[in-house]
Amino acid sequence: TVAAVACVASAAAFAPSAPMGVKASTRAVSKIGPRMQAMSDSVPFLKQPEALDGSMAGDVGFDPLGFSSIGDINFLREAELKHGRIAMLAAAGSIAQDIFTFPGVSKVVGTAKMTGVHDILVKQGAMGQLLLWLSFLEVFGTIALLETLDGKRAPGDFKFDPLNFSKNPETFKRYQLAEIKNGRLAMMGVGGMVHGYFITGKGPLELLGNFK
Repeated sequence: TVAAVACVASAAAFAPSAPMGVKASTRAVSKIGPRMQAMSDSVPFLKQPEALDGSMAGDVGFDPLGFSSIGDINFLREAELKHGRIAMLAAAGSIAQDIFTFPGVSKVVGTAKMTGVHDILVKQGAMGQLLLWLSFLEVFGTIALLETLDGKRAPGDFKFDPLNFSKNPETFKRYQLAEIKNGRLAMMGVGGMVHGYFITGKGPLELLGNFK
């Protein structure tokens, strides 16, 4: 349920993100042959990817598999921001399940959490309805993505900024970097929470031994 709600709310991240950000402060340089060749800051033994020039928030030249040389960098950033936002909401929801239960939820799914809730809702047919409505929302996401690929829209920018984070350019850059870093951390964190549930049947806080 939390994962489904996270998908619905993925466009409502706390600040729109655009490929304008902090330039990488330095680039390691190594002399190879007759010319100087820039090397990646994060993977010093690999060449600096051409598409990663440090202009995007959170860009430290990390692309060991060369995805940025295959796909459009704006498409990749759009995907990263979207998955990061969903993962942040999913992580918060996974932890919230160990703290409180919404009224009526236990009557539907009992004490199940995370993927256990998913399995119950699949059997009940509720996930089919969620799939239908979320697919409808994805139509608008696809339209936005096409605008990004045409250069008409910055990746991840849905013009949703009720707290005016983008009003101050320096504050905007700081929140852009915070969003991408927390999104990356959340993607890894949710993976750990899900696998922990697979193994133990407990939520992330329950594993700490302080919650029942």
